[in-house]
Amino acid sequence: MLRLDSRRESAFGFLSSKDQSIRCRVEKSEMSEGPINQNHMIETTDCLEAVGVFRGWKNFFFLMVLLSLLVTQISFWLVDVKYVELPASPSETVTAETPTAGLLPTDPNAPAEVEPAGSKFGFDFLKKLNYSHLARTIDLVNGVLVVTAALYCMAMFFSLMVSLIGRLGGINHISRAFFLSLIMLVLILPWQKLIESSVVGAVYMSEDLITWSAYKTQNILTTILYYMRFAGYWAVVVLLLIMSQTRSARWTKAILRRLEII
Repeated sequence: MLRLDSRRESAFGFLSSKDQSIRCRVEKSEMSEGPINQNHMIETTDCLEAVGVFRGWKNFFFLMVLLSLLVTQISFWLVDVKYVELPASPSETVTAETPTAGLLPTDPNAPAEVEPAGSKFGFDFLKKLNYSHLARTIDLVNGVLVVTAALYCMAMFFSLMVSLIGRLGGINHISRAFFLSLIMLVLILPWQKLIESSVVGAVYMSEDLITWSAYKTQNILTTILYYMRFAGYWAVVVLLLIMSQTRSARWTKAILRRLEII
C-alpha cells in the first residue's frame, strides 16, 4: 500500500493545483470498488508516471529544436545581408585575423575609422565574425538539430504508446502530434547529403550558402527559389513543430478530462 501511495504521488505531480480534485475522485473510486479497481489504479498510475517523464523530455527537445532552427536562420540572414562575406568557393578559407595588421605603418593624415553601430549596443564580437566561424557554428547546430528532432519525434511516439496501453484518452491529439513531428523530421534531414540527390532538407551545409548565393541574382525565379530554400522551408518546419507541440498540449488536457470522468 505504501508503494501504491508513492506511485500515486509521483503520477499526479504534473497536475496543476486546480486539477488536484481529480486525485480525490480517483481515490474515492478506488476505495469503493475494491481490489480489482486497485489493480487498475496501479496500471493507470504507472502510465501517468511515464506520461510525466515523456512530457518533460518532449518539452526540452522542443526548446532545443526551436533554438537550433533560430540559430540556422540567423546565420542565413547574416550572410544574406552581407554582414559575413562568403568566399568565392567552398574550398577557400577565410582567416579570422590578420597577424601583421598591428605592424603596418599608419598614416597620421588618414581619417579616423568610424565605430560600427553594433558596438554601441555591446555587439563587439560580431565584428570578428567571419565565414569560418559561421561554418563551424552551422555544422555544430546541424548535428544538434537532427539529433534533438529525432528524439522529439521518439518522445511523441512513446507518449502515443503509453496513451494507448493505459487508455488515458486524447488519442486523436497525440496521434496528430506524432505524425506532425514525423513530417517535421523528414523535412529537416539533409537528404542532399544522405542520398546525394536534388531533394533538399531544411538543414543546409555551410557550402550550400556559397552554392545558392551564386544563383541568387540571376533572375527573379532563382531569387524566389533562393529565399524559399533558406527562409520558406524553415518557416514550414517551424510551423509543423509548433503545431505538433500544440497538439501534445491538447493531449495533456484530454488526459486530465478523462481522469476527471474516472
